[in-house]
Amino acid sequence: MLLSITEKAASKVKQMAAKQNRAETAIRISVVGGGCSGLSYQFGFIDKLDPKDKTFEEHGVKVVVDPKALLYIAGSQLDYEETLMKSGFKVKNPNATVSCSCGESFSV
Repeated sequence: MLLSITEKAASKVKQMAAKQNRAETAIRISVVGGGCSGLSYQFGFIDKLDPKDKTFEEHGVKVVVDPKALLYIAGSQLDYEETLMKSGFKVKNPNATVSCSCGESFSV
């Protein structure tokens, strides 16, 4: 699978979708320039698909990625972490050669 999602991440997406009264639990992962290491991830609910988008579904949640971003995150896993210091979605990306100490940005 080019992109997988953990049960914990799927559960959090569903919870957030319910809070926002969204029937569809589809999120987009984007890769944009910025951050300490050059690239960073953006997450957001989507209202419509682009015909070029790639859609992955696991644990009842759809994750949408555009083909350009997929080049950077193919083989990754979307997870959700909660620690004493922070909580949020985390992309476990085997393609990342460098990532910043906070884990918010990366480079390939």
